[in-house]
Amino acid sequence: MKFSVKAWSKGRARVGILQLPGLPVSIETPCLLLSTRKGLPHFLSPDLLSSLPSPDSHLLQVSPLHFLEGLSTKTISNIGGLHQMLALQDYGFSAVPRDSIVCLPESDASNKMGASFETPCGRFLIKPVEYMKMTSSLGPNWWVSLSDEVPAWVSEKRNKTSVDRTVRWLDECIMSSQTDGAVFGAIVGGCSVEERKRCAAEVMKHDVSGYWIGGFGLGENIDERPALLDAILDIVPEEKPRQVCGLELPEEILQGVAAGIDIFDSTYIYQLTVGGFALTFPIDNRKTHAISHYQLCDIGSDLTKINLRAVVYRKDDSPIVDECGCYTCQNHSKAYLNHLLNVHEMLAQILLEIHNTHHYLGFFRSIREAIKSGEFLEFHRDSTVNEPRLNKPSLKASFHHRPRRRLPPSAVPPPESPSFNSNQVENGGG
Repeated sequence: MKFSVKAWSKGRARVGILQLPGLPVSIETPCLLLSTRKGLPHFLSPDLLSSLPSPDSHLLQVSPLHFLEGLSTKTISNIGGLHQMLALQDYGFSAVPRDSIVCLPESDASNKMGASFETPCGRFLIKPVEYMKMTSSLGPNWWVSLSDEVPAWVSEKRNKTSVDRTVRWLDECIMSSQTDGAVFGAIVGGCSVEERKRCAAEVMKHDVSGYWIGGFGLGENIDERPALLDAILDIVPEEKPRQVCGLELPEEILQGVAAGIDIFDSTYIYQLTVGGFALTFPIDNRKTHAISHYQLCDIGSDLTKINLRAVVYRKDDSPIVDECGCYTCQNHSKAYLNHLLNVHEMLAQILLEIHNTHHYLGFFRSIREAIKSGEFLEFHRDSTVNEPRLNKPSLKASFHHRPRRRLPPSAVPPPESPSFNSNQVENGGG
């Protein structure tokens, strides 16, 4: 792996070039790792990957824990790893333990032997040697060492223990690695600035190609993140790439870019797609998309996305975004997507993932252009994704529960007084 910084904006935002062995083209950073299930985007088959922007879509995130079920590590290794098994030789894979969807860290069950994860197969204690056996069979372009991630509310003692374990497991992972892929050292520390600094300092003593910053998206306040990121990025070398997990929303991406992050490991596109949401915010601040107040009143909709399950789109023959060049917007309307979602057709998720991926990658492209032109601070300040959201629900509630349409007050019948029968009370009910 080769990485170099090509441009800086005012502050820490930067544009870099990432070159991976075997990939015919280099990737510009800041960039997005596409979330996958066993190596492929959740709703896209290999033949549909060509419909996504290239080469921005050629970086894929995979969790070795996905392969606790299915093909054995030996079989995958005999096939030739993920690149050969999926016939994706022109794509880069990053192996990360946590995927924030089905492989979630369970800090209460972790111990000195390994990290605990909740997976579709149950709860597993993953030891460094076992993790590296799975990782090595996949043959990723780079991999992240096993870490002990903890939520924001743990005690100071537990947080310190997580740093000690993460540093020790980095040594064990490097010693047991059988892959040629580059290693990214994991940096944790919860909400403690001092522990973040200590972990970063210890990881820097190792021969790593980059840094993976974990422990975000686990209950911390968004206002705490700049200080936590600065504590790490103040001391790690500028010439090595920085990857982060847990910063997913557009405003969080801008926050990470402003701090100096290069690679974002995000499940945001998957969460949007499953919930029936489509990204609509202008990726270039000089352009605006007209969104009516009625549309924004649908539960889950705001200035960044719309809820395509809503009845307001039942007869809307316009594309999701008028000027979008993705396959979905060029060929289909909101009304068609509304129909597909409400009759539970799998094609709805396929078309939505194409659009959301295309739109979010365009957002990253605009960020890079703003940095190159020295206008990132203005881009960050003027971006519509930073404006207050209307009816903003929690992330989990928005994406994992089907939103229910809110009826106008005039359509809600007045509550009726319940009939009261004393015989029911005396007899224990009706």
